[in-house]
Amino acid sequence: MVKRFVAIWFRHLLTDWVTLRRPPLRQAPFVMAALDRGRMLITAANPAAQAQGIDAGMAAADARAILPALQVLNDRPGLSDKLLKALGEWCIRYTPIAAVDAPDGLILEVTGCAHLWGGEQPYFREIVNRLRGSGYDVRAAMADTIGAAWAIARFGEVTPLIESGEQASALLPLPPTALRLEPAVLERMQRLGLHKLHHFMAMPRSVLRRRFGPGLLHRMDQALGQEDEPITPLRSPEPYHERLPCLEPIVTGPGIEIALQRLLETLCHRLRQEGKGLREAIFRGYRVDGKVEQIGIGTHRPSHHADHLFKLFAIKIPDIEPALGIELFTLEAVRVEPLPPLQETLWGGSGSLDDIGVAELLDRLTGKLGAQAIHRYLPDEHHWPERSIKPAASLAERETTSWRTDRPRPIQLLSKPERIEVTAPIPDYPPMLFRYRGRLHTIKKADGPERIEREWWLEEGPHRDYYIVEDEEGGRYWLFRSGHYTEDKPEWFLHGFFA
Repeated sequence: MVKRFVAIWFRHLLTDWVTLRRPPLRQAPFVMAALDRGRMLITAANPAAQAQGIDAGMAAADARAILPALQVLNDRPGLSDKLLKALGEWCIRYTPIAAVDAPDGLILEVTGCAHLWGGEQPYFREIVNRLRGSGYDVRAAMADTIGAAWAIARFGEVTPLIESGEQASALLPLPPTALRLEPAVLERMQRLGLHKLHHFMAMPRSVLRRRFGPGLLHRMDQALGQEDEPITPLRSPEPYHERLPCLEPIVTGPGIEIALQRLLETLCHRLRQEGKGLREAIFRGYRVDGKVEQIGIGTHRPSHHADHLFKLFAIKIPDIEPALGIELFTLEAVRVEPLPPLQETLWGGSGSLDDIGVAELLDRLTGKLGAQAIHRYLPDEHHWPERSIKPAASLAERETTSWRTDRPRPIQLLSKPERIEVTAPIPDYPPMLFRYRGRLHTIKKADGPERIEREWWLEEGPHRDYYIVEDEEGGRYWLFRSGHYTEDKPEWFLHGFFA
């Protein structure tokens, strides 16, 4: 497929931005200036100032001498980059690949996007009209190459929409500056009388290389499509990404649900064909006012079951605020994993973690209660209690070692042992009483001690003597004494709870 690009040129980026925030300046001549080597130099001038012969690069003092009524505003460092980035993020509603073309432009790769708007002409017109309607003076062009689109946007005089394969003829009447050449090369061409591209583009390549260096041939090849020109997108597009533009802005919940269902069906069909399932997905709605609404879901195992995924999203759809309407919906599978086909059973499910019904139930509970409400742990190859378990990344992850069953372990293990006050008789005897969070517990039954040494290759410190105790109310606890009993004041801790 032939690639297509749109180059957008913001002719008065900074001054348009100021005018949007200060409408009274729309008709008044003003410039933006920054300090450079001890003097204020103009960095941008609005059309009214340019009509008086004032433009970027002039000293602010000289400009005021020409036009005493000129207003000079301070230019903030990096402002143009921030504006271009924000505008590029806004343009992602038209294509997933948008890049900044400093200092005053954007590059959009629009391959395969125009048909969603009914063709290239209405698609191109929609982008330009929306930007102009937002208050920015823009010129744009569409072509097969970045170089051709950039040149036509800034120097073209006929049509901004270049048909596929016609970039060479469209470039011929343009000046050499349209190829983005170095100033020294442009000055040499000026001296030789090469004022248009058709004056030299048909010359032998060896002559051009000898006269002007390899940079000229490099730019010519990029503009003609004989050499690729890479761009750095603002947001790396996800490989599993679906888009759904709307003929009319969507403002209702049912409309959002219909859009989500269509995107899920398309995405899940593709995942199913490739034997994959999503683990994380983001549903975005691009509003007419420029804001973006989004909701996300996660699953415990890969899934391409559209109905199940829709139920997970449906819980969060009320969080979407359409305001004046949503004009574009996107669905991105942020995380995708292989999903091999499972053998079906003849008589119901097993109820194990391999059961799809169990996984989908956990997904719905997570969507309602939050990601931190459900945890799964696996045994780890450590005997120190805090390191003996680890969180599982997914339901599909299997244990690398078996659970310890030779000694009882509490169902609930505290992440950090809590200090308690203990009354104990002679050494190695279990405690008789302990106070935990202000409450006194009388011990009726006890078992221990079980000594657990620290793993010396990881850290140093005292060992622990653990006791399983039961109080007068039947509560069972896992207590330990840190270090030897013969020490001055041995410390006792509560580390877990049994059923």
